[in-house]
Amino acid sequence: MKAERLKTKAVRVPASIRAARPARSGRVRTVIEGITPQVDGGRYSVKRVIGEEVIVEADAFADGHDALVCRLRYRHEFETEWREAPMTALGNDRWRGTFTVEKIGLYLYTVVAWVDAFQSWRAEFARRIDPADIASAAQMGAKLVAEAANRAGAADAERLWRWSEQLAGATGAGVESVKRLGLDEELAAQVARYPDRRFEAIYDKELGVVVDVERARFSTWYEMFPRSAGEPGRHGRFRDCEDRLPYIAAMGFDVLYFPPIHPIGHTGRKGKNNTLEAAPDDVGSPWAIGAEGEGNEGGHKSIHPELGTLKDFRNLVEKAREHGIAIALDIAFQVSPDHPYVRQHPDWFKSRPDGTIQYAENPPKKYQDIYPLNFECESWYALWKELKSVFEFWIAEGVSIFRVDNPHTKPFAFWEWVIGEIKGRHPEVIFLSEAFTRPKVMHRLAKLGFTQSYTYYTWRNTKAELTEYFTELTQGAGREYFRPNAWPNTPDILHATLQQGGRAAFTARVLLAGTLCANYGLYGPAYELQEHAPREPGSEEYLNSEKYELRHWNLERSDSLSGLIARLNAARRDNPALQSDWSLAFLDIDNDQLIAYRKSTPDLSNIIVTVVNLDTRYVQSGWLDLAVDAIGLEPGAAYEALDLISDARYYWGGHRNFIRLEPGMGHVLRIRRAT
Repeated sequence: MKAERLKTKAVRVPASIRAARPARSGRVRTVIEGITPQVDGGRYSVKRVIGEEVIVEADAFADGHDALVCRLRYRHEFETEWREAPMTALGNDRWRGTFTVEKIGLYLYTVVAWVDAFQSWRAEFARRIDPADIASAAQMGAKLVAEAANRAGAADAERLWRWSEQLAGATGAGVESVKRLGLDEELAAQVARYPDRRFEAIYDKELGVVVDVERARFSTWYEMFPRSAGEPGRHGRFRDCEDRLPYIAAMGFDVLYFPPIHPIGHTGRKGKNNTLEAAPDDVGSPWAIGAEGEGNEGGHKSIHPELGTLKDFRNLVEKAREHGIAIALDIAFQVSPDHPYVRQHPDWFKSRPDGTIQYAENPPKKYQDIYPLNFECESWYALWKELKSVFEFWIAEGVSIFRVDNPHTKPFAFWEWVIGEIKGRHPEVIFLSEAFTRPKVMHRLAKLGFTQSYTYYTWRNTKAELTEYFTELTQGAGREYFRPNAWPNTPDILHATLQQGGRAAFTARVLLAGTLCANYGLYGPAYELQEHAPREPGSEEYLNSEKYELRHWNLERSDSLSGLIARLNAARRDNPALQSDWSLAFLDIDNDQLIAYRKSTPDLSNIIVTVVNLDTRYVQSGWLDLAVDAIGLEPGAAYEALDLISDARYYWGGHRNFIRLEPGMGHVLRIRRAT
């Protein structure tokens, strides 16, 4: 009879198991998982600024009941040696540790953990009561201490050997003296310095923290068109902008942002109010970048001749720095039909069937004065390198802040590459993403490296909308990488609230922006002078928009909000609570037209409570619940509320206090215990 052959089914071993087959791995008993913070499984880095803590938590556990040691491992990307910080058990196998980022650039971090034989022995030894068990366990403890002595340096080794010998020879001593010796705290600390880490587990990813300068977390932006800084009827120059610096500094702004400062094309040039037919003296849109012709030629690395020279620009950058102001430039990767790129690199653009180049469209809007770049062209990498060189050119001229126009219309892969390249060489550079688009796209850009991001603040106007949105921004998972920058207006956006709400709307919206968000900005002088007329009903475009014509602004007008803005920005500058976002907490107030919220420093040494009347027509009042127990005040304690806008001083007590506010007005209150 023919023997039957035993048939076996081949089993496919998962890669995760195959990878664990080396002998050493079989003795690694610790599991590490659930590390926070991390973005998309570690694909992207979280963000911090110099001096901030990174609080890391992880689940770490092993089979059985042995004791674990868990440590946070971190280093700057240019350091070769890892540093370690202890992690503390929080319960339920959750651990927490922290480290402080001390310089800009990229930090890496991960978690290591191991079963600690000595701590496990010590925990069991503390529970033993039988003298024979204690004597036997002391021998095991002596062995573990001796092993630690072998790992220790000479001075510590000698002390550990003595302890080991004492434990080994303590079998004849009384139970209490043996336990006292075995549980000696100094002994435990000494042994802990020399753990047995042969079988430690290391989390399988090194996670990243991008560390920026402090201005990435806290900045106050002012946008202006330099060409409108001149006398009436004259094109402004950089020297005129120098004269404007004291005004801007007095309002408390530390970033001065210019729309594109390059030559402007003539082909397809738009006239006043975005008309298709430009008059001979129409200046065109600064975003139609690039021109040809004697005295007015060049593209993204050139300056409009009427603004001045490159030397004039450098002088302005230096003068601004003396006022504590950084110059930010707009980077718009698009061109006018007259840009040198069109002649030199026609393959960088899409063509229509008739051979003409496709101008930009966002139906029903048409931008006949702008050609978009074709990032799918055959010479895409040459295009990438040229665009990177634009950033490098202006960095060499002293610019370290860029507001990037419409980044959501360019490939994600390009932004990840170019921002990585730039920040790898210039980690101090800040990129602001101007992408008013779908949430996932905005968040993707932030993950890819944009330092700050425009928000939907302009379109969030009710109490419910503001509460929901800023809770998401400051308490949601996205806060690890999405740094919001709130703008109540831009040259493109004049919301209906500002069109219809009068001075009260302008007051309320700037108070909200400057206290809800550590980064905020205004387009001025249109904002402080309350420019509010739309081009036509239902439009968010300005009438007589500065995008298409020179404007002259009377900065001395008696109705200017510059004084209010200066007080707001002084409050921001003087109060650390307003210089970050994560502490934001909304407070109960029994009137839907009043919104109230608190920001505070971690140690509660600085507490700011803001209350704003959202109604632009009527006085509103209500009872505010200050939740004093959350800010370290006893329920019956008296405390002082100093209004940083009006200088009024209130003495309050208890949870509930009465608020009454004129239309659009607000309190920005510093809360302190009454003395």
